[in-house]
Amino acid sequence: MPVAATQEREARSARSRALTQALFERLGGCEKGTTEYRRARSALIEANIPLVRYVARRFHNRNEPMEDIVQVGTIGLINAIDRFDPERGVQFPTFAMPTIIGEIRRYFRDNVRTVHVPRRLHEMWAQVSGATEDLTVQHGRTPTTAEIAERLKVPEEEVLACMEAGRAYRPASLEAAQERDEGMPGLIDRLGYEDPALDSVEHRELVRHLLVQLPEREQRILLLRYYGNLTQSQISAELGVSQMHVSRLLTRSFARLRAANTIEA
Repeated sequence: MPVAATQEREARSARSRALTQALFERLGGCEKGTTEYRRARSALIEANIPLVRYVARRFHNRNEPMEDIVQVGTIGLINAIDRFDPERGVQFPTFAMPTIIGEIRRYFRDNVRTVHVPRRLHEMWAQVSGATEDLTVQHGRTPTTAEIAERLKVPEEEVLACMEAGRAYRPASLEAAQERDEGMPGLIDRLGYEDPALDSVEHRELVRHLLVQLPEREQRILLLRYYGNLTQSQISAELGVSQMHVSRLLTRSFARLRAANTIEA
């Protein structure tokens, strides 16, 4: 990345942090419910929308409109603003990111279909459901696939595909026993072991958020050192610089990261 672009990004980040800090100081001096308090709170939300968009871009492959994801993430941002305590010594982006990520994940868990259904099957699902209800009343029993297909004047294969896709609207409980397997354990008892690295997912997201604020060469040195497990001498050989220079760059990188976001031990 060009040096000028890196410097400009760092300058924008510094201005954003300074503005957020000033707004929190202003918010702390206002009484809740007053006009000044509402204005300061609204300004904080507006100033940190770029942070929400940064997080939302990580969910771009979920087949949901980006603006919907941003709106949900903004709810997490507002919750973080209301709970943030500047006296703790933690930078606001560090505090807010897990809350924003959690709100978006909760949205996908509670409101989005388990499987993305193609539009054609999604539109046909309503017709199949209606025909099924009508034929059930007419015959006093659950209709066959052939009867539904005849009512809708479509091939049986399309009705079967639509019924299969309809399961996306009714996700099965992990604790429910499988059909025709009464007495058998639920799906939750058949799952594999819990990934021990699961708890560190959000921490890795925070680290990645901090790393992108560094120049490209310093990012590479940190990755070689802590992800590639190379020694400083191996890194110096890889990059063609002295080991002392590698040590200085590592020290400078840590100083920049601490200045960007103070993280409590």
